[in-house]
Amino acid sequence: MASRSRRAAATLYAAAATAYLIDRLTKLWAEHSLQGSPPIRVIRGVLDLRFTTNSGGAFSIGQRAPWLFAAASLAVAIAIAVTANRHTSLMTAAALGLVMGGALGNLTDRVVRGAGVSGHVIDFIDFHVWPVFNAADSAIVIGAAVLALAAFRERRDGE
Repeated sequence: MASRSRRAAATLYAAAATAYLIDRLTKLWAEHSLQGSPPIRVIRGVLDLRFTTNSGGAFSIGQRAPWLFAAASLAVAIAIAVTANRHTSLMTAAALGLVMGGALGNLTDRVVRGAGVSGHVIDFIDFHVWPVFNAADSAIVIGAAVLALAAFRERRDGE
């Protein structure tokens, strides 16, 4: 059982590091390639790459309280790190790693792009029918969906 926990923890941290690295690299690219330029049309009417920033959370909610999102990101990352060695499911571990990496990616933006934790998060993926988002947001949403699927599978298999 300890071997499964170690493997799951390694999976969690690998997923977190991968999500974080992808987020940081894509945001650096967006900042240098898109800022001050017209959007890049990837699929006409469906997908553009456009530089924007957001001091709030999802859907630009809470723009006057960026510290709240920074605190939540930090709390989530700490909780995941504290429990990293307790998981045995690789699917759960990977999902939690995606959430952790995404939370740390957006937290990094808040820290490096403003005073304290009041900075703006870089967003650049625009599907036109959804608010503009970034790779960290994608990692968090995908991680949460996989976590829900893993919980459903565990519950189904346990019955």
